[in-house]
Amino acid sequence: MADTSTHEQFDPLATGGMRRRITSKGIVYGALSVFALIYIAPLLIILLNTLRPLEDIVRTGFIALPDAETMTLRYWGEAWGSFCIGGTCEGVSRFYKNSLLMTIPATILSTMIGLLNGYILSKWRFRYDGLIFGLITLGVFMPQQMTLLPWAFVLGKLGLSNTIAGLVFVHTVQGISFTTLFCRNYFVSIPDDLIKAARIDGAGFWRIFRRIILPLSPPIVIVTVIWQFTGIWNEFLFGTVFTSGGNQPITSAIVAFSGSGTGERHYNIEAAAVIMAALPPLFIYIAGGKYFVRGLTQGAVK
Repeated sequence: MADTSTHEQFDPLATGGMRRRITSKGIVYGALSVFALIYIAPLLIILLNTLRPLEDIVRTGFIALPDAETMTLRYWGEAWGSFCIGGTCEGVSRFYKNSLLMTIPATILSTMIGLLNGYILSKWRFRYDGLIFGLITLGVFMPQQMTLLPWAFVLGKLGLSNTIAGLVFVHTVQGISFTTLFCRNYFVSIPDDLIKAARIDGAGFWRIFRRIILPLSPPIVIVTVIWQFTGIWNEFLFGTVFTSGGNQPITSAIVAFSGSGTGERHYNIEAAAVIMAALPPLFIYIAGGKYFVRGLTQGAVK
């Protein structure tokens, strides 16, 4: 009995299998760590350069650790409130406000319209509903460059050229294709029996939407809000083409650093501005990333 238990306890096959599993996991984790380091390296380099004097960056290059004696946070303050961008010396604070005034309303409006469209196209049948859905989602595959001239004409006719309201309008309409696609595909997974029972009880279009659809919508609402907020905030083309000067969003403004009129590139201040511009979508991703994946997969089982 003693020999049998000892043989089972020190089975070389089991020990070899465990070693192979540990080795495989080590290789996988090691490879993932390397790729993660490569991916995050540019962000770390830019972040470190926000702490370095310009003379140090010019002398030693971008890839270098800051000197403990000369590193400072004052370049963040200059980037926010006093550096000259596009002829005004107000830093990025003004353009930051523009981006918030553009992104928040456009995200809310496009999400609300997408919820309503998704509800109609998934739970109410009418003639040519499939064609209408196809035409709406056609915008998902249409390059933004194709819409520049039509949008320029529309904004000019409405008197919204070079305004934040014009950008809100553009991003709201552009985002309807994505939000409608997301919401419609999610609402398809909601049992039709719920809608039929509500109709039998006398509930109409809006009551079903408020009492049944919206309470079941938080996962897809989170998906559309994260998608729209990050996409609108990071968008560059429309902000550059349709606005100028003090009306530009931050993504368009940070490429117009004037170097205080001297032609000198202040890399440390520019790096701080870039980090500031990246913070809102980065925060949204960190706070809601897991809900984004969960919301996308919940409507994919049917």
